[in-house]
Amino acid sequence: MHLVDITMFYAAEGGGVSTYLNAKAAWLARRNRVRHTILSTNVDSRDGTPALRRVPAIAFPGMNGFRMPLSIGASTRIMLGLQPDLIEAGDAGHGAWAALRVRRKLGVPAVAFYHSDLPRLIHERFGQPARRAAGAYLAHLYRQFDLVFAPSRLMVHQLAAIGVRDVVHQPLGIDIHTFCPQRRSASLRERLGLAPETRLLVYAGRFTAEKKLTVLIDAVRKLGPPYHLLLIGGGGAVPRCAGITLIAFQRDQRVLAGLLASCDVLVHPGDCETFGLIVPEAMACGLPVVGTSGGSVAELIDDKTGIVVPPNSVDSLAAGIEAIFRKDLAAMSRAASRKAHDYYDWNRIMPQLMNRYAGLLASRARADLEAERVCATE
Repeated sequence: MHLVDITMFYAAEGGGVSTYLNAKAAWLARRNRVRHTILSTNVDSRDGTPALRRVPAIAFPGMNGFRMPLSIGASTRIMLGLQPDLIEAGDAGHGAWAALRVRRKLGVPAVAFYHSDLPRLIHERFGQPARRAAGAYLAHLYRQFDLVFAPSRLMVHQLAAIGVRDVVHQPLGIDIHTFCPQRRSASLRERLGLAPETRLLVYAGRFTAEKKLTVLIDAVRKLGPPYHLLLIGGGGAVPRCAGITLIAFQRDQRVLAGLLASCDVLVHPGDCETFGLIVPEAMACGLPVVGTSGGSVAELIDDKTGIVVPPNSVDSLAAGIEAIFRKDLAAMSRAASRKAHDYYDWNRIMPQLMNRYAGLLASRARADLEAERVCATE
């Protein structure tokens, strides 16, 4: 079988979609039963990696560094040349429409994975009428796919609300061998020039407006010593001030895991995550989490593994950070690691995904056999 993933959200600079597709590629490569190709606007096909193919694209304002495909036709032609047995589209743009064209031409199943909360992003930039238009667009697009995945129950409900029915909840996963408490380094505070008693908070991800980093930074300023915030990532400017240390995006996940495991608490102020992959990664490293009730992060934690506070409130976030340090952090650390291992190990998630692919392929095969039978009797 040849599985093709197409998305403009795959890039070397990381992110949840990139982590998911890289994990899928690695998992499939160890089994040698499925050929896997990733099509993206943000890769260089000349790097010699046969599983990566570049889609012609242009830079587009407001895309956080991701590139927009030049046309539906170019993506369609590339996929037709690959002759896939199943296609998964990881965004709602040109690649999704190209996947549907290939589906019609080759008669292969097409799956859509709803990685980005498009109506909400549109609403924040252009208002409620634009949000309604985005919802109508998504409903029209996704109703044409054989199967639609969403990484959280919240996203399943949101798609149902705009008329996309029978969406399958498909969580993402983590590498439990990379993200583990054993990565902890007792020397991190010393390397950062911090006192041993410092309460070390961490955020890791893109530095973009929807992540609400200004709320987090203001909460840390409000708290003052002994709290210190480690910001890991890139993509935008953030204020440089006392109580905050910036570290660039870490492409090596082992380095990221070591940084996470060496902190005390992950703080995730965003309120529009469709999943929030950094949360189970940090939990697997033994970090309790302070998250918000907006977005999907609240689904990932419970009262044994973290605290949920209202979004967009400096006071509430600061109070949540203070409150978690009054709890038994050692017990929460053990519970967080255990939950991440039990629910989000890629070796648990990938078989779920492959079984869903297999069911879809089997349904298509049965439909083809039935069509042949009908034709033979006419």
